[in-house]
Amino acid sequence: MSIVAIIGRPNVGKSTLFNRFIKRREAITDAVSGVTRDRHYGKSDWNGKEFSVIDTGGYAIGTEDVFEEEIDKQVELAIDEADVILFMVDAETGVTSQDEDVAKLLRKVKKPVMLVVNKVDNTKREQDAYEFYNLGLGELFTISSINGSGTGDLLDAVALALPEHVEEEVSELPRFAVVGRPNAGKSSFINALIGEERYIVTDIAGTTRDSIDTKYNRFGFEFNLVDTAGIRRKKKVKEDLEFYSVMRSVRAIEHCDVCILILDATRGFDGQVQNIFWLAERNRKGIVVLVNKWDLVEKDTNTVRDYEARIREEMAPFTDVPVIFISVLNKQRIFKAIETAVEVFQNRSKRIKTSELNETLLPLIEAYPPPSLKGKFVKIKFITQLPTPQPQFAFFCNLPQYVKEPYKRFLENQLRKKFDFHGVPIDVYMRKK
Repeated sequence: MSIVAIIGRPNVGKSTLFNRFIKRREAITDAVSGVTRDRHYGKSDWNGKEFSVIDTGGYAIGTEDVFEEEIDKQVELAIDEADVILFMVDAETGVTSQDEDVAKLLRKVKKPVMLVVNKVDNTKREQDAYEFYNLGLGELFTISSINGSGTGDLLDAVALALPEHVEEEVSELPRFAVVGRPNAGKSSFINALIGEERYIVTDIAGTTRDSIDTKYNRFGFEFNLVDTAGIRRKKKVKEDLEFYSVMRSVRAIEHCDVCILILDATRGFDGQVQNIFWLAERNRKGIVVLVNKWDLVEKDTNTVRDYEARIREEMAPFTDVPVIFISVLNKQRIFKAIETAVEVFQNRSKRIKTSELNETLLPLIEAYPPPSLKGKFVKIKFITQLPTPQPQFAFFCNLPQYVKEPYKRFLENQLRKKFDFHGVPIDVYMRKK
């Protein structure tokens, strides 16, 4: 699929245009400059042509922002990836030295570059826009990304400039959300996996603010990895911007298939990590727990065993979850982590034949029936798996209301033991036969 990159200095309206192109409020927009820090991908279509859109962090030179150098690298990567580049400027502020720096960079690019003058929402601004011809980038497009005026003409030009591609069938890929508290190493983990600095990494917690998709296609595996903002405790979520980032991370968990929960080994499976774990469990997602920064922990013979035992104690009663000790910095066991995540996805997608379920479990149930209650005996006669995205099983019996939670847990444990649902929550329902 062709790629269109939107670049420019901070706070000219790139994310607003990006959201308009993809017809969703996906990139965060705020009056604070520098909100978009990573490249952000989305899909759009116009005049029968589909294309990907990249929203980049603002290109800035000579500021004191700790992210400036990393953001500039991301912009340059976006220019390399793109088929068409939209250089966005601001009619309200006019030509700035930063605009001239970006224009100087773009004049060397051998790709279609379109100069987009934003915030042109009256006749005076239309006249002011002409000064941008001084940037030497040819024809310009005047738009207002906030109300959409002029964006149709811009999209017409983009569709014409896009190269022709042979269409391929696109399959729905599994989604793996990389989640955890801030600064646990989520972005570093994805960068190490894909062998490219796709995400900005700094020592400052909260660098990643959006939830961002990356397609992973290596070693026979193919899926979408979603890097999420770190989820903090509610009382620590102060600024509006961080609140929206946390909400987007929660949405990423809700819409994924497997949650890869990364925790900092030096901090442990603390209350906030537990909150994220139970959020994923309540949403019935596959879960893999990665203990990162294991290289920083002092070890003896039983360190791994004891650390894992403490984690499983906090997870109870849902303890059938893979726990892998990794070091992203040293690239220790990161591919083992992905192999495990794929196995968990396969377990979550598993469908057991009704005949196999009944042949395997009914003799066990007969040997260990539900306890009688008030002199009533429960008879389970039939079992089937429900047609849902996650494993759910219906046990048909004469008195479903008399089957209590301990026996349901027994049935769940038997399902896990016989059919391997490692890493996946299971729902057991008792139904009237």
